[in-house]
Amino acid sequence: MSAVIEQKQQVVQEITQKLKDSKSTIVVDYRGLDVAESTELRKQLREAGIDFKVYKNTMVRRATAETGLTDLDEQLAGPTAIAFGYDDVVAPAKILNNFAKEHEALELKAGVIDGEVATLDQIKALANLPSYEGLLSMFANVLQAPIRGLAIATKAVADKKEEEESA
Repeated sequence: MSAVIEQKQQVVQEITQKLKDSKSTIVVDYRGLDVAESTELRKQLREAGIDFKVYKNTMVRRATAETGLTDLDEQLAGPTAIAFGYDDVVAPAKILNNFAKEHEALELKAGVIDGEVATLDQIKALANLPSYEGLLSMFANVLQAPIRGLAIATKAVADKKEEEESA
């Protein structure tokens, strides 16, 4: 086997493993981004722990065939970059969607969420969800509300008794 074929097989295996390991994967068309914009996008993604890489579409198609994600193949046309999020499902979609709003050259195509191919609409809906920390904060507020209500009612009863005793 030639070295070129072995190298291509390694790339396909790398993509396959990343597709299996990631919680969310977003496919984008980055055509039209200048170097500064591309650098800024990569920086934002890196800081969030998201792996962002450009692959040849033929290599990605082979990886999607191995992982059973062939529905993604129709989006693999033109220059394609892929963001792999391993920790947070929402982060890749949120960062890329926000960046695309500011830079029209970046176009979200599709993605994979927890092993299922997702449409552009599903990716955008995911991007509009609060972050993990935001969801935890909302949950804490929901849990705290009844306790807060009980504390307010108890204080009101105590204040009323004090007024009655002093009168």
